[in-house]
Amino acid sequence: MTKSYTIQIHNRQTGTKHTAKVPADRYILHTVENQAVNLPFSCRNGACTTCAVRVLAGEIYQPEAMGLSPKLRERGYALLCVGYPRSDLEVETQDEDEVYELQFGRYFGKGKVRFGLPLDED
Repeated sequence: MTKSYTIQIHNRQTGTKHTAKVPADRYILHTVENQAVNLPFSCRNGACTTCAVRVLAGEIYQPEAMGLSPKLRERGYALLCVGYPRSDLEVETQDEDEVYELQFGRYFGKGKVRFGLPLDED
């Protein structure tokens, strides 16, 4: 019998809180969705930051989280789409752009991309 853990999710975008049971051998996002909890997601492969959360308490195992650097993982960030609970957890959803900036911002030294600038004409 696989052990299950209680996951408390604070959804900052909607101001809601959810509690769900998740087995240790199941992805958190998929399992909570089956319990009627709607959370942000995109790729479901651990490559983007849409489902990123900040772990407030507990432990998560996420070997497939390519979208997060080891540094961000050490700071408590996790991806629910490829995360497995290793204890009871309390997490808080994050703003995707905020996490993306933390992850990749150093590569974009000139700031955010601006659209609609005129092209040089000959």
